[in-house]
Amino acid sequence: MADSKQEPEELIDIDALAEGGEEAVEMDEVEILRAERDEMRDRFMRALADAENARKRGERDRKEAEQYGGSKLARDMLPVYDNLKRALEAAGGSDGKGEGMSALIEGVELTMRELLNIFEKHGITRISPAVGDKFDPQHHQAMFEAPLPETKQGDIIQVAGEGFMLYDRLLRPAQVGVSSNPG
Repeated sequence: MADSKQEPEELIDIDALAEGGEEAVEMDEVEILRAERDEMRDRFMRALADAENARKRGERDRKEAEQYGGSKLARDMLPVYDNLKRALEAAGGSDGKGEGMSALIEGVELTMRELLNIFEKHGITRISPAVGDKFDPQHHQAMFEAPLPETKQGDIIQVAGEGFMLYDRLLRPAQVGVSSNPG
């Protein structure tokens, strides 16, 4: 009878297996949900960063528009400056006789001073190179080259017209003649 007293085989509880399987399925779902959450968090952070970048870009564009929006008007005002300067130079060449002429010169000088004050107020500065300065292609436009004795190549030998900057942007380069002397 010892044979009949064998220990019963341990039965596998199918219900327990099913519950364990459900736990595995639930764990997979939790991992999937975590991955989705992480992806959504990443998307949200990127969207926040994009929004912040757009805000900064908009602010920069607004400041540029405020500073440089009048570039066209400023460019259109430069010939007025040129003509006033020519008038003053021409008046200085005459003998200046008569009160009418001196009053005219004074009026033109006052107009020129006021124009320069307005330029300064709006960030427009003159580029006034002198003869002997080095040619700078960022601020000067070479109108001609000539081999002038006692000069070095790249030296300014004549100033044909002044240039202007609007803050850090070039409105018009100074027009100059440049030495091509190799010595």
